[in-house]
Amino acid sequence: MSEAYIVAATRTAGGRKGGRLSGWHPADLAAQVINGLVDRAGADPALVEDVILGCVSQTGEQAMNVGRNAVLASKLPESVPGTTIDRQCGSSQQALHFAAQAVMAGSMDVVIAGGVESMSRVPMFSTIKLPQKAGMGHYMSPGIRQRYDGVEEFSQFMGAEMIAKKYGHSKEDLDRYSLQSHQRAMDAARSGRFEEEILPVPARSAEGGDDGELHTVDEGIRFDASLEGIAGVATLQEGGYISAANASQICDGASGVMVVSERGLKAMGVEPLARIHHMSVIGHDPVIMLEAPLPATEQALKKTGLSADAIDAFEVNEAFAPVPLAWLSATGADPERMNINGGAIALGHPLGSSGTKLMTTLVHALKQRQGRYGLQTMCEGGGMANVTIIERL
Repeated sequence: MSEAYIVAATRTAGGRKGGRLSGWHPADLAAQVINGLVDRAGADPALVEDVILGCVSQTGEQAMNVGRNAVLASKLPESVPGTTIDRQCGSSQQALHFAAQAVMAGSMDVVIAGGVESMSRVPMFSTIKLPQKAGMGHYMSPGIRQRYDGVEEFSQFMGAEMIAKKYGHSKEDLDRYSLQSHQRAMDAARSGRFEEEILPVPARSAEGGDDGELHTVDEGIRFDASLEGIAGVATLQEGGYISAANASQICDGASGVMVVSERGLKAMGVEPLARIHHMSVIGHDPVIMLEAPLPATEQALKKTGLSADAIDAFEVNEAFAPVPLAWLSATGADPERMNINGGAIALGHPLGSSGTKLMTTLVHALKQRQGRYGLQTMCEGGGMANVTIIERL
């Protein structure tokens, strides 16, 4: 079986809701990343054999196969196909897995995997509101409700509350972790550690006009963040743990990686950044929902024979602060190796784009730290989690 290599990885800087990326049509924003990957790899666009994009809210401007629409908006030939997948927050991480599997199977040599989400233009939960307005049923069928009694009453927010209680983390623990996310992101931005991974794109306001500046800094970072300010944000339920300040931010963004085989390396004449060492995905309890990264990581390490100590950098998506904290408790991993440049609490969580966004950061962090192995995982709606382990080359 052929190996799968990453030869280029890039992302837009995150845009806040209604912010500097809100004027971009998501297909056009994704096309910018596709073009950026081709340029960074120095590739002939005609070598690309498929584009696989993750996107969660596939309605409105993200409907009708935004993956193909992004190809048509890019400089790739129209002969390049495109498709869109939804594994909830792990959509573009799964896109990477599908791309790598195609390459490893020998059916393709050059595939772009990525993701896009404009949460300003296509708000979260847009896809489940329309059927209810039309008098149709809920997406949770009678069969699901019969198997998981009361499951429709639980949300990801409640799952985060359940994880905090289960693993014994106080609200102060969550708020301190959130402050750390902002502090690490601030340090990364100020020191220039994000510069190589971020693809500059024109800032474009909600009105649709270019603002005359390039968007190069993640808009969600609060450079004046303080523990007092974070702690002062009201929790979503009385007496609860979760607030907007210790959860991921609504975000607009696009990201992607180019995955190639050994034949692809030779055809393009490039050196790989990393090799895909392991890929897996598991299902878990859909009620607590967000706990799946813990057993998923345990399974991945067991399959590869690696220990947590052998991993030089971890990216664990900060959907809610209890998730990475519980992950640390379960794995015993070094907290100084996890989310070293901050995470979604500070940088934003553009849903379908977050998988390859985190992978882009992981690839560049390993290069900067001269590390060997990196591991990425994230919780996903419905109680799932992907794990990807890469080896820097």
